[in-house]
Amino acid sequence: MPNNKMELNLHPDVALGEYSNLALITHSKNEFILDFAAALPGIPKPEVVSRVIMIPEHAKRLAQALIENLRKYESQYGPINLDGQVDDKTINPFGPKGLS
Repeated sequence: MPNNKMELNLHPDVALGEYSNLALITHSKNEFILDFAAALPGIPKPEVVSRVIMIPEHAKRLAQALIENLRKYESQYGPINLDGQVDDKTINPFGPKGLS
């Protein structure tokens, strides 16, 4: 069985990360575009802090990996409670409407 471990180079500027409490997801036939933004008090318009573009197959793998990691998280720390439902037009996994 092949070793599935991958070594990544993590540049110090990227390692700091970006805070996001809003994610907007759009797609075309060929790619998914994930815009991560920060909606903060006193700022009238959320600022996009990062954009990730990927092919549909990679987007589906990302969704599966997120589901798997959410299950692991909840088995270790307990259920994540969400208020409200997902808006039909905007996926906002970090905001008040949550990911169901």
